[in-house]
Amino acid sequence: MKVWIPHETGHDLLGELPPEVVVETMSDPARLPSSTSGVRFWVPPFLAPAAATALLSELPDLAVVQLLSAGADTWVGRIPPGVVLCDARGVHDPSTAEWVVTAILSQLRGFPAMVRAQAQQRWAYDEVAPTDELAGKRILIVGAGSIGTAVRDRLAPFEVQFDLVARTARPEQGVHGVDALPTLLPQVDVVVLLVPLTEQTRGLVDKSFLAAMRDGALLVNAARGPVVVTEALVAEVAGGRLRAALDVTDPEPLPADHPLWELPNVLITPHVAGSVRGLLPRAYRLVGRQIRRFVAGEQPDNVVVDGY
Repeated sequence: MKVWIPHETGHDLLGELPPEVVVETMSDPARLPSSTSGVRFWVPPFLAPAAATALLSELPDLAVVQLLSAGADTWVGRIPPGVVLCDARGVHDPSTAEWVVTAILSQLRGFPAMVRAQAQQRWAYDEVAPTDELAGKRILIVGAGSIGTAVRDRLAPFEVQFDLVARTARPEQGVHGVDALPTLLPQVDVVVLLVPLTEQTRGLVDKSFLAAMRDGALLVNAARGPVVVTEALVAEVAGGRLRAALDVTDPEPLPADHPLWELPNVLITPHVAGSVRGLLPRAYRLVGRQIRRFVAGEQPDNVVVDGY
């Protein structure tokens, strides 16, 4: 059986594979490494655009699509019958959690303003001090999956309180359902978005959601851009009532003339939370394990069901 992966370096990271497995590098759909027949396991490029899904119809023997991303929104609804879609749950926990912690601390401690002052060679103590702080804050994590847990664990030493929200409540784990959001939002200082993009989460953070957040609260989006209604966010942050830290936007990339760029209380990074040097070793360890499970006739891990 053939396996297509998007990185040449991935060959050395997969670990030992059964002898019947032939691994080929396919990083560009316009330049296929061999015939499409016999490809049973496909690993598309990381953060592949929707256009990449067109190749699905050309792989007659495909059985598994293994993503390198935690989110599967580009692929859900496009997978042929009989093909299993798997995400990279767990691979991005360290990197995305690090980004969230960095974004929160940067915004609360006023780093964006100080970076702008440094670029102008200004000692801006009187402008920025005293800054806000993380200690004593109450943080709401919307999306209590593996990344949400990683964020909580990394923030725990900062003397903060937590509320976690998931699609369905898990009282035994202290996790609320989404129906608790109207009650929780007015009580927290930081809201971290880590949900996948589904029909249920698209536009979740709308005008009413933002209006329920307390004055001065920080919204952190490490999920997907369309989880937030951009126009509603612009209205709240432009008036200075809320702050935001965004690794994802809608639209994405954010156009050069978009008003979010100019707002001093908004920190924007170009969808880099998962793009770290440790990504490929972690990702291909998962891919290798999934290939071995498939060859052994076992159900792969991380199967995407209902967009999750």
